[in-house]
Amino acid sequence: MRTPTRRARELRRSQTEAEKAAWYLLRGRRLGSKFRRQCRIDNWVVDFYCFEHRLAIELDGGVHSQPSQMRKDARKDDYLRTLGICLLRIPKGLVLEDPEEFLRKLREAIGVTMGQVAPR
Repeated sequence: MRTPTRRARELRRSQTEAEKAAWYLLRGRRLGSKFRRQCRIDNWVVDFYCFEHRLAIELDGGVHSQPSQMRKDARKDDYLRTLGICLLRIPKGLVLEDPEEFLRKLREAIGVTMGQVAPR
């Protein structure tokens, strides 16, 4: 059985194209905050996480529309919410097709976690 830490390492080595594109936009504090990729939170792994804002980002592909995956995602969402973590689910296609919209959604989420209304 893979531990969550081992799973996170595997996921970092085998990123999808959408994850690579998102990481390019997030790394190096480009949004003013540090993000980690394939970050372990207890027994869960999120695609990206910002400790400063307690913001997790999940890039969802087609598999996330399957009922079994939807149930798993709901459990993950509920658990993260109990920890006070805001989870932002974004279709993976958005990162590839409209990176500016992806960044706008992140800026808005960061504004909400800071207790501010983000500009539109």
